[in-house]
Amino acid sequence: MPKIGRTFLQAESEVAAINMVYGAAGTGIRCMTSSSSPGISLKAEGISYIAGAELPCVIVNIVRGGPGLGGIQPAQSDYFQATKGGAHGDFNMPVYAPASIQEMVDLVQDAFDVADAYRTPVMIMGDGMLGQMMEPVEFKEREAKNLPEKTWAANGLNGRKQHNVINSLYLAPEGLEKHNEHLQAKYKAIKENEVKYELFNCDRENDLVMVAYGTTSRICKNVVKLAEKEGINLGLIRPITLWPFPTEAFEKTVNNTKLGFLSVELSCGQMVEDVRLAVEGRKPVHFFGRSGGMVPNPAEILENVKKIVGGAK
Repeated sequence: MPKIGRTFLQAESEVAAINMVYGAAGTGIRCMTSSSSPGISLKAEGISYIAGAELPCVIVNIVRGGPGLGGIQPAQSDYFQATKGGAHGDFNMPVYAPASIQEMVDLVQDAFDVADAYRTPVMIMGDGMLGQMMEPVEFKEREAKNLPEKTWAANGLNGRKQHNVINSLYLAPEGLEKHNEHLQAKYKAIKENEVKYELFNCDRENDLVMVAYGTTSRICKNVVKLAEKEGINLGLIRPITLWPFPTEAFEKTVNNTKLGFLSVELSCGQMVEDVRLAVEGRKPVHFFGRSGGMVPNPAEILENVKKIVGGAK
């Protein structure tokens, strides 16, 4: 890091780390922090402060099984925490779910751009399998984005008559409500402009469309190929942004699936609630998940698919 003019700092605790991010982001520099599940819970208060103060930064959560101390194996059980705010108060943050090490590189770069464009924290949500995986990556040349200047940063006077103040405290109810309305307008713009998803084999009539993200989506792509050998047509919706959730992907596929959707997760059923909201009762929504660090193999998922389509032998 020092060779390229950057700094790595090992904080004494997760609470200290997120507050260091608050301070660094407040000066206008790009900064990020990472942890795994319980560590993100410890950072939650700081994340809310960062969202309230509109400070751009990137937060990485390599999810492990829970609740409590849980285990250190892969999980996706922090979906609710990440996509429904992550801490106290009315706020959201964009959440990216990479499915490969290359995407972890690319989406972190995207996350910094989105953070700066909207003055918001952005989360990268991986899992313990991605966190321990090794794959070749390419660091591609990226076009410079036309991002707003950080005229709000608390970095000295810099020719200003008064210094900037970073704050998320609004004692007057009218002032806090106005601030919340401003934040909600920003989140609406993010929903309109920053949705990412992949459709796999969805350009045809399918018996069933699976919905999966991250590591699970890679397994489900193999399930699609295995199912074809048994005469079952499957599609896959892979959300890349978990928030904002890619509702439009379901508009494109809801009329091309005979038996609805199957949400496949490394959890007891969290994303499936957003799938149901997106489908709006137009087709059945099924769920299959493993938890506690257990990762399903393609044959196990295919067996559940067969039960839904009536093809189990």
